[in-house]
Amino acid sequence: MEKGSIHQFTVKDIAGNDFKLADLKGKKVMIVNTASECGLTPQYEQLQEVYDVYKDKNFTIVGFPANNFGAQEPGSNQQIAAFCTTKFNVTFPMMSKISVKGDDMDSVYQFLTQKSQNGLEDSEVAWNFQKYLVNENGELEKVISPKTLPNDEAVLAWIEGQ
Repeated sequence: MEKGSIHQFTVKDIAGNDFKLADLKGKKVMIVNTASECGLTPQYEQLQEVYDVYKDKNFTIVGFPANNFGAQEPGSNQQIAAFCTTKFNVTFPMMSKISVKGDDMDSVYQFLTQKSQNGLEDSEVAWNFQKYLVNENGELEKVISPKTLPNDEAVLAWIEGQ
């Protein structure tokens, strides 16, 4: 099966501007669904640390706030942006709040979770802070559990191409 590419999508960033995922061609990307009131919210710290180390090495992180699990992301885009900036000094790209599962699942997450679109595997977003690792061509390569930290050795080895 031919692998699809995440580069086909244009989404809205947290300020409401168009964000073309095609602009990420040539970079490895970690896509993560985030929440401000989750037990895993401290992962923002490791996400930012990984971003700081690798952002100049053809890697980026794209965060998608979502309120699908336990109503743990109730805020508006403005509230989420303020929280990320003041609490965790987040500088990696954050998108507008979306749905990552259910009938109103965003098209990016339909791509990430459906083998018929991504060519790799079917998956379900299990909880906040699930990570999807996408290669330089926009192809899904790995799905990482929400409880696996962004700075896990296996994740860093993937970023470094090992």
